[in-house]
Amino acid sequence: MADVFTWQTAATALLIFVVRVISISMDTLRFMLTMRGKQGIAWVLGFFESVLFVLTVGAVLNDMSNFLYIIGYAAGFATGNVVGMHIERKIAIGYSHLSVISKTQGEEIVNALRENDFAVTEIPAQGKDGSVTIGDLSVRRKDIAAVEKIIQDIDPDAFITIEEVTPLRAGYWGRQNVRR
Repeated sequence: MADVFTWQTAATALLIFVVRVISISMDTLRFMLTMRGKQGIAWVLGFFESVLFVLTVGAVLNDMSNFLYIIGYAAGFATGNVVGMHIERKIAIGYSHLSVISKTQGEEIVNALRENDFAVTEIPAQGKDGSVTIGDLSVRRKDIAAVEKIIQDIDPDAFITIEEVTPLRAGYWGRQNVRR
């Protein structure tokens, strides 16, 4: 037990942690890119993630009596999930569909979105408490924050939903025409 707390074992546990954070971040990105049909980059990430996995598992299994290695491995796994999700949000690959419901400012929201080069369909509708306007649009994920700001600046009470989409045919995505 005394040799569990040496500088060498602490450094090895830290290295296991760091490598595991990197490999799980890659795995998280690979999974999300696979869901978006990005086969080439998903393959590369999967290959390198597997190599890192084998190396870290080998280091832990080489000395199962050292709980620092196990803690480093588990903490690296958990941290890697969060880091991978953060990276994926930052690179924002893909497209999303938004529905915006406004009781009083629907026309203003739709006009502002169009002025900012977002294609939006305006749908008059009846809500629980009366007339509403639904703005229906699909955008690149990296544009979501800009769209949300436009909407919130006009109607802070607007109801916004979002879902991931995969383009099937050509369409206008704002600021960039996308063809599939």
